This record gives sequence, structure tokens and C-alpha cells, in this order.
Amino acid sequence: MQMNSSRRQFLGAMTMAAGAYVARPSILSAQQAPAGRVAVGLCREYNRQVVDVLSTMFDQLGGLEKLVRGKTVAIKLNLTGSPTVRLLYLQPEITTWPHPQVIGALVHLLGQAGAQRIRLLESPWATTEPLQEFMIAAGWKPGDFQSAAGRVEFENTNFLGSGKTYSRFMVPHGGLLFTGYDLNHSYENCDVFISMAKLKEHRTTGVTLSMKNCFGITPCTIYSENVPEDEPALAPVGGRFLLHAGRRLPPKSAPPAVDPNGPKEGGYRVPRAVADLVAARPIHLAVIDGIYTMAGGEIPNQLGGVHVPVHPGLLIAGTNCVSTDAACMALMGFDPMADRGTPPFEKSDSTLRLAEQLGVGTRDLTKVEVAGAPISKARFDFRKAWTATV
Repeated sequence: MQMNSSRRQFLGAMTMAAGAYVARPSILSAQQAPAGRVAVGLCREYNRQVVDVLSTMFDQLGGLEKLVRGKTVAIKLNLTGSPTVRLLYLQPEITTWPHPQVIGALVHLLGQAGAQRIRLLESPWATTEPLQEFMIAAGWKPGDFQSAAGRVEFENTNFLGSGKTYSRFMVPHGGLLFTGYDLNHSYENCDVFISMAKLKEHRTTGVTLSMKNCFGITPCTIYSENVPEDEPALAPVGGRFLLHAGRRLPPKSAPPAVDPNGPKEGGYRVPRAVADLVAARPIHLAVIDGIYTMAGGEIPNQLGGVHVPVHPGLLIAGTNCVSTDAACMALMGFDPMADRGTPPFEKSDSTLRLAEQLGVGTRDLTKVEVAGAPISKARFDFRKAWTATV
């Protein structure tokens, strides 16, 4: 498959920057990973203030216009789980999903900045239904997003969708878990790729932010344990347990595993899949909703865990996903330089470190310019919020 020009230029720049490295990612120098500016905004409620705060943050990042004018922009949403799984009867956008007010504000600002086409993408659980139907089940009004800018489209990327073939994304330096990934065409047929996530912890990977959101770009027609042996399934079946546990390989049509006999533990596999994906499908802009969210995990009451609604009152955006997630970790009360065995990575290798090794970006905040609210004043301790209830 041919890649679009912006993606080819981006990967070309990465290849040149990594020219002095040997091909194996385990010996890449983290000191060479690029840094991106991060903006932190204080925003207490989902109202008109969201547009104003995001607008200021994007100005602090250098402006949206030069990034999106005349281009197709894809936004990967983080609508994990089901609209019916709720914490304390709260709507999912209060605890689990980015709020439609934040999504609509982003769409509006992209339209104002001259984006020619805006595509909202997500892989709803085990269904081929239109993404709009999934939103409606949560009480959302997809028409509000369409009225926020000139040309707004939706696609369920959990299967082939409107494409004729899957797009292949190979991982620079050979990959950590797989050499490449086959994805819905929407992740190739765009000029700008945005990850919109919720500020949350995760029971496997410690945190789920702009990078972990991209775990959901893998279609369950290929990366489920219940797919055919030779080729993708016609419809998504189950979840991405193949990437979690590795009890089997994807269909033979997909790029192979780096080590078919490697560890089968989720804390090893999931962070590597995430690092692979953000290296293969670069994120141009990360936007994280932390106005209201929850502490304790990614989905309410999952496996009996302790989850509590929290109100950090934050919006975060950045031009490098690793640097942005590092700032988010610090805002959540964690050390972005932490690794396995240290909170929040008690059960997992650090996705930030692995992506840093692949040359995606730096997690060292001493090298990152943070604009807007200082982290020291905006910090909200997630771990304290839920351990106090145990």
C-alpha cells in the first residue's frame, strides 16, 4: 500500500534521525528521542469555556492552521467498552470517554483552522454497526459533531469498513511485538492523525492516555483470538486478547510476530503493541480530556477493582504523544520516568519507555516545554483518590 505524502515525509524524517542506530530497537538511544511542546489548560466544566481553553492551548502549541489547513484530519476517539457500562450511573463521558463537548470543540476549531475533511474514528466493541449508532446508544447526538465544521464523517474501524483492503503499517526498526500491523484504511487515508483520549489509569498498562488509545486502532477482524487462521474475519469477533495473551498468532495474511515464542503476559505484550503502533502510525496531535474522569482503572468496576469519579479540571494537548503522556503522568501524580515495579507500572513495562526506545519521543520532562498551567500547580493525585477508599 502506498502511504500518503505527509506520512511518508514523517517516516523519512524519522529514518534520517535514526540513521546512526543499529536496527534493533532494544539498543536505540533514548537521548535521541524528539521532544514536543505540551500545553496544559485549566477547565472546570463542560461548557463554552472548553472552546476558549482549547483555542488558547493550540495557540501555545504553534497554532492549528499550519497543521490542518486544506487537509484530511482523522481523530481516533477513546470510546472503550460499552455505553451501558457505567460508574455510579454516570454517563460514560463523565468517567470513561472523552466528553462530546471536548470532541465538538476540537472539530469546531479544526474547521475554523481550515481542515478540509474531518473524520471521527473508533472501533466499537464486536460490531459492524455505524459509529453514529454506538454514539446514539450513549445518548449522544452525532449531528452535533457534523454541525461543528463543514465536512465531518464517521467510520467504524474495527473491520474493513468502507475500504476495499486493509492498510499495512510496518514498524520502524523492526518492531517490538509485531513487525507491522494491518489496519482500517482510515488510518492511512488522512494527512493529520489526532489521538483524543481520557485521562485515566489502566489495570494492565498503568495509564491509558494518547498512546494507549491507539491500541484500539487494531481491528478485531485480525487481532482477536477468534479469527480465521489464514485471513481476516468478515466481522469483528470479541476483543483484542490476541494482543494481550498471545495464545495464538494473527491470520497468516498479517505481518508476523517479532518473536512467536515471546512472553505471553499482558504487561509485556500490550505496552509493546502500543509502542509499535504509535511508531508505525505517528500521532500529530494528542488531546486528553481530564476535566471529569475516574481513578482506579479504564472501565468501571472491571474485575472488581476500585473506581471513583474524580474532577481534575484539566485539558492537555501536545505535538508529541510520548512527551504529552509524560506530562499527563506527572499531572496524575506519577513519575513519567518510572518503569515496571514502580507506580503506576506495577504490572507492566512502561509504554513511554518503549516508545522512547523506538524514537517516537522523550518522556524526560526536563527536555519538554510545558506551556499554560504549571504541572506543580495543576497536579491531581489519582492514586490517592482511590486508595483512600480501600
